[in-house]
Amino acid sequence: MTQPVSVRPPKPLFSNVSPAVPSPCISLCRLDEQKVCLGCFRHVEDIREWRSADDQRRRVIVAQAEQRKACS
Repeated sequence: MTQPVSVRPPKPLFSNVSPAVPSPCISLCRLDEQKVCLGCFRHVEDIREWRSADDQRRRVIVAQAEQRKACS
């Protein structure tokens, strides 16, 4: 008798989307000289990190982006 094979369900297409901390991206993706996006004010490294960041880290990234925006 064979054992049933355990199959994992596929990951959702947008598995990095968190309802608790929405992405600040506004689809205006252009970097300035400091590698900060002119649309969402996140640094390019923050944008790269976003997919793997937990909600707490995402809140920090958003707060830093808001500070950059306020200073621009």
